[in-house]
Amino acid sequence: MSRTVLIGGGTGLSTFARVMKDFDSSLTLVVAVTDDGGSSGIIREAMLMPPPGDVRNNIIALADDEELLTKVFSYRFKAPSMDGHSIGNIIIAGLTEMYESFPEAVVAASKMLNIKGRVLPVADDLVHLVAELDDGSIIKGESKISSVGKRVRRIFLDKPAKALPEVIDAIASAETIMVGPGSILTSVVPNFLVSGVREAFRKSRGRKIYICNIMTQPGESEGFSLGDHVEVVEDYCGEAFDMIFWTEVRGVETSVLNRYKEKGSSPVENDMLFDRRVKVIDGVTTALIDDGRTRLVVRHSRNSILSILDELCLLGESRI
Repeated sequence: MSRTVLIGGGTGLSTFARVMKDFDSSLTLVVAVTDDGGSSGIIREAMLMPPPGDVRNNIIALADDEELLTKVFSYRFKAPSMDGHSIGNIIIAGLTEMYESFPEAVVAASKMLNIKGRVLPVADDLVHLVAELDDGSIIKGESKISSVGKRVRRIFLDKPAKALPEVIDAIASAETIMVGPGSILTSVVPNFLVSGVREAFRKSRGRKIYICNIMTQPGESEGFSLGDHVEVVEDYCGEAFDMIFWTEVRGVETSVLNRYKEKGSSPVENDMLFDRRVKVIDGVTTALIDDGRTRLVVRHSRNSILSILDELCLLGESRI
């Protein structure tokens, strides 16, 4: 049985988890706890607890998509007075109050949805992400960092946070550790700012894999090449990756790419052509998501994820 750990945040991690759960029964997702926007941000400030949103997304990803309870966890209130809250966020917040523990609430929610694998918040601390910009100014709050429109010099937490023991154990015993995809500074890097994670990652004998984003992200990685992504993540995690996956963008509707371009986002260019660690994957998809406005977004396709798993020899335990 393969022991695989995925480290990241919200959408990118859940996209991979949704495919991988059918092939790896010992999957562990380590999720950042610095989200401060939307429903999660309101709940974290009202209840002084870590934000539930990214954890909820990944619990849902590992659950049976046909179950009614999964649909309940995914549902978001439309009434203006409900502030766009997700029912799943409210359930996790209620469980946190009931158990007086956010990690125990995550375990309880995971059992409710009978998930395949395990979801772990990286820490049980109420922390904010802070960025020092190139002009020396300081920005506090994950949601503000990517919207300020200036180059980030460094990223850190507003106070010390300690990783859950289960997170350290999972990384230490992993055969494969996959970092990303996800917003490089606000989903991936925050995990390595938590005390114990960087050290456990460096000491782990497991294969260390980086999954690069398909598109650059305005305010975080605008203009970044593959090499830039790798350099930043390796700097924060303190260890060189054994294998790096870059996805070639082909077949995406021009109108979709133009919309990304208008916002300062473009496909990540591969400038590591002679680095033998780099594996080129062909296969992206445009998926419809509904966040109050229905829109097409660029995502790793199921086939591209399967190609990565095949390269990593992680397809041997299919339960489809």
